[in-house]
Amino acid sequence: MRHLGLATTSALVLSGCVASTMPVGEMPERRMPPAIAQAVPTMSQFGAAQPSPTTRSNSQIAADFMELSFQMESGRRIERLSRFEGPITIAVAPGAPATLSPDLDRLIDRLRTEARIDIRRVAHGQEANITIETLPRARMQRIVPEAACFVVPRVTSWAEFRRARNSRDMDWTTLDSRERVAVFLPNDVAPQEVRDCLHEEVAQALGPLNDLYRLPDSIFNDDNFHAVLTGFDMLILRAYYDPALRSGMTRAEVAAALPGILARINPRGQTIGGGGATTPTPRAWIEAIETALGPGTRDGLRVAAAERAVSIAVQEGLTDARLAFSYFALGRLALGTDVERSVSAFLAASDIYDGIAPGGIHSAHIDMQLAAFALSSGRADEALRLSGRAMPAATQAQNASLLSTLLMIRAEALDALGRASEARQVRLDSLAWGRYGFGNSAAVGARLTEVAALAP
Repeated sequence: MRHLGLATTSALVLSGCVASTMPVGEMPERRMPPAIAQAVPTMSQFGAAQPSPTTRSNSQIAADFMELSFQMESGRRIERLSRFEGPITIAVAPGAPATLSPDLDRLIDRLRTEARIDIRRVAHGQEANITIETLPRARMQRIVPEAACFVVPRVTSWAEFRRARNSRDMDWTTLDSRERVAVFLPNDVAPQEVRDCLHEEVAQALGPLNDLYRLPDSIFNDDNFHAVLTGFDMLILRAYYDPALRSGMTRAEVAAALPGILARINPRGQTIGGGGATTPTPRAWIEAIETALGPGTRDGLRVAAAERAVSIAVQEGLTDARLAFSYFALGRLALGTDVERSVSAFLAASDIYDGIAPGGIHSAHIDMQLAAFALSSGRADEALRLSGRAMPAATQAQNASLLSTLLMIRAEALDALGRASEARQVRLDSLAWGRYGFGNSAAVGARLTEVAALAP
C-alpha cells in the first residue's frame, strides 16, 4: 500500500495562507508561552473505535470485494483466494514503540468482535502467522524507497525478507494459502503514523491486497483519509473469513458464494438499492495523482499533475470520490501560489464529499483548511465555526493530528476574540493530541508555530 504523504493531515502545510510561514520540515521549535511550556500535558490517546456501518448495497459490496480480492494494486490478476486457515497468531518483535502494543490490542479486539476473526497475540519467539517488526524508516526505505510501511508473504523477519526479496516467494499471486506473513513498520515516526500503518498492513496481511480510489469509506484506498479500519473494512474482512469461503477458491466460486454470505452477515445491505458495475479507475488518473502527491516531483509539476487528474476525472465521468480527491489534491498543492484557486478547489471537493458522506472525515480535512484561511483573513468567528464543525468527524475517525490542528486553530481564534483563558485550555488540549498525532515536542511545536503565524 502506497502512502501519498501530502494527502495526510500530519504532512499538511498551511503556508499558503500567509507568506511568513514555512513548510513544517523547516520550522523552528515553537517558542511556547512559559505558562504553556511548563504545563505540557500527557499524550492523549483514543479508546475503542466506534465506526459507522457501511451504507452501500450488498450488490455493490460484492463488486468491491471481488475487485479488492482478485487484483493487485499494479493491476495484476489474482487467480485464487488466499487467506489464513484456522486460528491466527500475531507477534511483535522487540524494539517496537511503546504505543504500538495498546494500539495492536485494540485492533485485535476489533478484528475478533467486528470481523469475527479468530486471532490472538503470542509472545515473540513463539510460532506466529503474522510477525510485526519495526525499524528506522531510513533503513526500510533503502530497500523499498517509496514505502512508509509494507507487508510481505512467506517470511517472519527483516533479515529473512532481505534474503528473499528478489525471489518468487515474495509474489502474493503465487500463494495457495497464507501461513507466514511479515509486517514492517517504522519505529521513529509519530505514534499515529505507526498505528495507521499497523491497521493498513495487518488488514492486508489478513485479507484483500488491492486498494481502490473509488471507495470513500475504506482504509483500502490510497487517499489516506481513513486512519483506522472502518465499518466497511471490517465487513469485508468478515466476509473474507466466512466459513463459506476457503483458500484456493477461484474468482467464479467466490462470486457465486458472496451473495449468500453478505445476505447473512449484512442483512441491512439487502434493503439498499443500487450497486454492481462501477467505472474502472483509468491508469492515467492514478499516474497523475501519484505524480502530484508522490515523492520526487517539483512543485510546478505537482500542480499540473493535479490539474490533469481533475481533467481526466471529468472526461471519464468519475463524479465520485475520485473527482473530489482530484480537487482536494489541487487545493492542497495550489496553497502556496494561488490562494483563490486553492479555495475554489477545496470548495469543489467539499460539494462532492458532502454528497457522499455528509459531515465525514473528508469534509473535516477541508474544513480545517478553510478554517485556516478564515483565521488568516481575520475572520475568527468563522474559524471557530469551521473547526468546531470538523471536530466530531476527526474524533470519530481517530485522527489525532487533524484534531490537534483544529484545536490549535480554535485557540488562535479564541485569542483573537479576547477569550484568553479558553484559548489556553484549548491549546493545552491541542498539545496533548499533538503528542500522539505529530510525535516529539519539536514536531508539535512546529505545527503550533505554523498555526500561530496564520493569525493577523
